[in-house]
Amino acid sequence: MKKTLLGAGFAFTLLFSPFQQAFASELTTGEKRQIDTVAHRGASGYAPENTIAAFDKALDMKADYIEIDVQRSKDGRLVIIHDTTVNRTTDGTGNVKDLTFEQLENLDAGSFKGEQFKGEKIPTFEEVLDRYHGKIGILIEMKSPELYPGIEEMVVEELKKRNLDKPQNDKIIVQSFNFDSVKKMSQLLPDVPMGVLTSSKADTTDAALKEFATYADYFNPSYGIVSKELVDKVHGLGMGISSWTVRSHEAAQFLFDMNVDAIITDYPDFVDPRK
Repeated sequence: MKKTLLGAGFAFTLLFSPFQQAFASELTTGEKRQIDTVAHRGASGYAPENTIAAFDKALDMKADYIEIDVQRSKDGRLVIIHDTTVNRTTDGTGNVKDLTFEQLENLDAGSFKGEQFKGEKIPTFEEVLDRYHGKIGILIEMKSPELYPGIEEMVVEELKKRNLDKPQNDKIIVQSFNFDSVKKMSQLLPDVPMGVLTSSKADTTDAALKEFATYADYFNPSYGIVSKELVDKVHGLGMGISSWTVRSHEAAQFLFDMNVDAIITDYPDFVDPRK
């Protein structure tokens, strides 16, 4: 396996769903369930996704990580946005890769969530790193890296500038649906944990999981394909498992019951009511 994990992977904190508290109260401290809360594109249930407002909200809600999506502008700036077009979450249109940073910067990335968020901007990768590293973990998704040749090296450069390529690196993790990109990042950042994302059951076979374990520390599936058997297999290979995207209390409880290591959610308070 690529790296030695701490525990099951994440630096755990004790978090409980509303459904779990009665159960947890019956356990001794050493038996308490442990899980991490990952704010999906920030606390995107409450603020416009992948904006400073959503990331600040996640920090205020004491999430353990923010999850961000990294892409690149036409003129080579790393920006945080989920879709490969700006159409859904801004007042503009077009492909992210075909717009300059100045064009992206001038878009309103908040009004789609509510008038109170009017004027929120598409953040840069550097801005997010500088504002949040050391305050909250950052789960970096390489979004459609096949559209951006060389983006892996650019992300690595920004992490190295801030000494975030080292062990004990203020909780930086990199993940992608593009397995080749994860492999490449694993080679470029041997001390940074890596995760593979999937919603396909084809990626849950014994052979596939063993292959992932050679270069990844986490197997991060959509909750629709999670089972206790899958979680046990992933843990048996020394990987952690983080599942997405929780938008209901029922989904959170299901993942608690499956014994995953982290829950990726739009609503951090659905995982831990203290948030």
